[in-house]
Amino acid sequence: MSYDMIAELSAASADLGETLDGILPRANGQIEQRLYQAMRYSTLGDGKRLRPFLVLSSAGLFKVSRRSALRVAAAVEMVHSYSLIHDDLPAMDDDDLRRGKPSCHKQFDEATAILAGDALLTQAFEVLADEDTHPDPRVCTDLVRALARAAGPYGMVGGQMIDLAGEGQSFDQAQVTHLHLLKTGRMFAFACEAGAILGKAPKSIRLALRSYAHDMGLAFQIKDDILDVEASSEELGKTAGKDVDQEKSTFVKLLGLDQARAQARMLCDQAINHLNCFDDEAEPLRAVARFVVERGR
Repeated sequence: MSYDMIAELSAASADLGETLDGILPRANGQIEQRLYQAMRYSTLGDGKRLRPFLVLSSAGLFKVSRRSALRVAAAVEMVHSYSLIHDDLPAMDDDDLRRGKPSCHKQFDEATAILAGDALLTQAFEVLADEDTHPDPRVCTDLVRALARAAGPYGMVGGQMIDLAGEGQSFDQAQVTHLHLLKTGRMFAFACEAGAILGKAPKSIRLALRSYAHDMGLAFQIKDDILDVEASSEELGKTAGKDVDQEKSTFVKLLGLDQARAQARMLCDQAINHLNCFDDEAEPLRAVARFVVERGR
């Protein structure tokens, strides 16, 4: 029987939603309840939740408990949601639509959106450091360190700075690749390595998962660039054509549509090859690589 990626994504998303619902603060009449509402608005609900799925899939390779994996997956989704809240602000990408509904700053206000992002980011590290995530303090420390590096100046935040600086500039392919390795790829890499950290896997195994995430993450970004050109705002759940409007250097701009598609497929194949050291239990990760280049057809 073939692997049903959509069904598995949906099931994982439902489990993650329950975990997030229990972790995120509830609005029960406190003065700060508007903050809690904004956090939940931006984190719960629809979304591919691909990064949490990668955490769960990598954890499955090492027989990690579902509870531990879901808590790490929740932390990853909280950091991802924080990044989207801040990316949508007028000072950043200035987008009014996210996941098919008003962006956080449009639904609430800019100050609340900033604070909601701050709160999600910091609470994510609280989740990772908690013994409920893993009883071994060393494992918790390794998770915190790895996520901090993936999300911070050497990862996602650094990539966002390059992205902002690149508006109206002409980046070459190496520069665009570096941008997306930081902005998108490092968080994908953490999601894939998280299961190995939880399972105390050797460095060689972590390297294989990191290499997989590198190629899969670039394939994901190339497909995003293609969809930004070809898909509608309704299909994307966010404003289409923003890259062109903001004069950003993209893989499509550099390579053209046909070559960009070919490059994404090649990276997908490379990503899958990095998983040769695993057996059939890595099929969810192989399916992710295929999914990221086939979505939106």
